[in-house]
Amino acid sequence: MTRDWTPAELMTIAASRALDPDDVCFVGIGAPSAACNLARLTRAPDLILIYESGTIGTRPDVLPLSIGDGELAETALTTVSVPEMFRSWLQGGHVTVGFLGAAQLDRYANLNTTVIGSYDSPHVRLPGAGGAPEIATHCQRVLITLRHRPRALVETVDFVTSLGFGRTGTERAALGIPTAGPQLVVTDLCTLAPEQDTNELVVTALHPGVGRAQVQAATGWPVRFAPEVAETPPPTEEELTVLRELHRRTAAVHGA
Repeated sequence: MTRDWTPAELMTIAASRALDPDDVCFVGIGAPSAACNLARLTRAPDLILIYESGTIGTRPDVLPLSIGDGELAETALTTVSVPEMFRSWLQGGHVTVGFLGAAQLDRYANLNTTVIGSYDSPHVRLPGAGGAPEIATHCQRVLITLRHRPRALVETVDFVTSLGFGRTGTERAALGIPTAGPQLVVTDLCTLAPEQDTNELVVTALHPGVGRAQVQAATGWPVRFAPEVAETPPPTEEELTVLRELHRRTAAVHGA
C-alpha cells in the first residue's frame, strides 16, 4: 500500500471521525482543536465547537494558538463569560463531548498536565489544569488524542490533573460521577478504549502498517489488545486535502 500521509495526519483524521455530526464539543487547544475543526470542515458541518474562553459555535478559518485567540471570538455564534460557560453550559449537561490532550495518560485514562516528577520538586512544570478537570467530569463523554510514546502513555501518571477512571479504574464510579468518562484514545499508532469490566485501556484498532510489538514498545504498561482488533481506515483524499489546507492557512497567519 502506498501511503502519502504522516502518522500525525492519520491520528488527527482518526480522531475527527469519532465526533458525531450533532455533537456539542468542548475543545482543547492543539491536536484536539485540529481534529474537531477537521470534522467540522468535512463530515460534521453542524458540529458546535466551544472553547474555554466562552466562545460558542465558533468556526475558525485557522487553528487558534490559545483559547484567547481573536479568531475564536470573531467567528463565534456568540460569546459568554467563563463562569456562565462552566456553570450553565458544562455543568448544566449541555456538552456532549470533551476533546482533550495531555502530557501523560495512564492505563485508566487519567490525564496529567500539571507536573512531570513529584509535585513539590518536579522535573518539568507543565501548563496546568485550566478547565480540563471540569471537562473530564461534566461532558457526557471524553475523547483524548496524543502522540504514542513511553513517556506519554505511562502506567501511573505523576499527577492526576483530570480524572479518567481513577488510580484503580473504580474511583469515577465510587465518586458518583454520572458521565461516561473517556471513551476513546487516538494516538499516532492506534486507538484504545476502556475495557467494559475493568476500565483499563486496551487497543481496539491499529493504524495501517503498525504492529502489536510496536505499540507495546511505545506503551509504559503491558498493554492488552481487544479480542478483535481492527485496522484504522486510511485517510480519504478529502480528509487529507482539508487538513493540509487548514494547516497551510494556519502557518500563513501565525508564521509557524
